[in-house]
Amino acid sequence: MTFHTSIKAALFGLTALALGTAAQADQLADIKAAGKIVTATDMHYAPFDMLNNGKYEGLTKDLFDEVAKELGVEPVYQDIPWTAELPGLEVGKFDIIIAPVTITPDRVERYTFTLPIADASVALIKAAGNTELTKPEDIKGKTVGVQQGTAQARILQTFGESLGGVNVKEYGTTDEAYADLAAGRLDAVTGSLPNLTYLVSNRPETFALFDPPQYGEPSYFAWVLRKGDDSASFAKAINDALLKMTDDGRVKAIQEKWLGSYTELPREVPTN
Repeated sequence: MTFHTSIKAALFGLTALALGTAAQADQLADIKAAGKIVTATDMHYAPFDMLNNGKYEGLTKDLFDEVAKELGVEPVYQDIPWTAELPGLEVGKFDIIIAPVTITPDRVERYTFTLPIADASVALIKAAGNTELTKPEDIKGKTVGVQQGTAQARILQTFGESLGGVNVKEYGTTDEAYADLAAGRLDAVTGSLPNLTYLVSNRPETFALFDPPQYGEPSYFAWVLRKGDDSASFAKAINDALLKMTDDGRVKAIQEKWLGSYTELPREVPTN
């Protein structure tokens, strides 16, 4: 065997070994072997994720508790700022983002989404005593708060441009935006309809929905995994669990508990 032949054979062997290792990589198998799923969410996004006297609760937790039971593992819940979640997922700091993430075409290109867990239509709220603003188009020239780095921020920017201009003010959490709206430092706040409906129902003396509250195209929230073949079985297991929970009524019960009503969700992952 010549020197060049030996090098070629060695390189071929290393390539085959790498391909074999990649083929064997399976995130679901690793999770089951560890007996736990490490998650990330922002626990300041009621009614999906919130801290009540230091205890984590909300629609997301109730749903994922049931999913984890179906997979036979324990969930590990971590409170991570939204802006750090997608970068943290990409470098493997956790297995899945369970913060409700809006499905968008550009994100579908980069990440693996589960089936939708809730409606994510974009809406607007104002101060309860504000009679100047009614329909979404009335925010032209006004100052509107939104959580930084969200799909809602991009949709607001686009909508504002179509109106001729809106002063967009971004916040680290929705709670900060709500506080500034209540204090009169904002004219309105935009976010997902479920979040804002929950807020208004709990604080009707402070906040009110626009009429109609929604603007933009319909959208959905889902959970996010890393892209790649190693996450395929993990995503399928979660989707199978969500479909089972939909069919046996658990999803409906959890939605009604936290949102006050039930919205039938797609049984396939939307791609646009």
